[in-house]
Amino acid sequence: MKPTGTLPLRAGLGLKPEHYQNALDAAEKAAGGGLWFEVHPENYMIDGGPRLAWLDAIAERYPLSLHGVGLSLGGPEKPDEAHLARLKKLVDRYNPASVSEHVAWSRLGSTYFADLLPPPPTRQTLQTLGDHIARTQDYLGRQILVENPALYLSLQGDISMVQLYVEAAQMAGAGLLFDLNNIYVCAHNVGGSTQDWLEAVPADQVGEIHLAGYTAQDREGDEVLIDSHGAPISGAVWALYESFITDAGPKPTLIERDENIPPFDELMKEAGQANTIMDSVARDRQYG
Repeated sequence: MKPTGTLPLRAGLGLKPEHYQNALDAAEKAAGGGLWFEVHPENYMIDGGPRLAWLDAIAERYPLSLHGVGLSLGGPEKPDEAHLARLKKLVDRYNPASVSEHVAWSRLGSTYFADLLPPPPTRQTLQTLGDHIARTQDYLGRQILVENPALYLSLQGDISMVQLYVEAAQMAGAGLLFDLNNIYVCAHNVGGSTQDWLEAVPADQVGEIHLAGYTAQDREGDEVLIDSHGAPISGAVWALYESFITDAGPKPTLIERDENIPPFDELMKEAGQANTIMDSVARDRQYG
């Protein structure tokens, strides 16, 4: 299986329509800086129009990552072939440096849940998930990365969620997209240790890291953290990031923001913070 391309070992941003012009304007300043952009392919599965024109222009200047939200790899049914065909058309058009999807269940028959529901951590799910990842890779003709889910309720099964995530990718020959905000949210909401995740996820399988902010909600007196991507990255998640890459080395790192979108420069500051941490780790590994 052809591996994913190479994203810079720097921080990237999720591309938002309100920032299209900012992204183009930043190209000259970012020269040599390794900036890259991630998009949800479902927003670009169209035949033409201004949105694709903007993406064409940005793709000429920056590496791209396509991060899918609709394949339902963790569901009981095979990935939808019409969806795969639209995704492949986009992959062939842009030849992105990375393609990724969620370990999630979002479709049953003709019903689409419009959510990234975590699948049950069972050996049966493991086999199904591994098959769906492999089928997707075969269709696209390239390796993908898969992302660990956020949890809001405990799910019973005969394996752990981290086993499901890591072993399904290994079965299919896929890579991992490691979302550190998700493991923090999981630990808070359902218990468990973020350190267990840091130790169980093989660094050499991780092709990309996601950093995002959460939103706290009160649910009958209990605080629940929602993986909203609607706030700045928390100090606790920054600490997890530094801990992981200190051991693993720098990895392409995405700054996610999907709600309460701030000005472009604010996101660039968070990208700069990630780059500063990676630079420090790289120096320590070189001279340590």
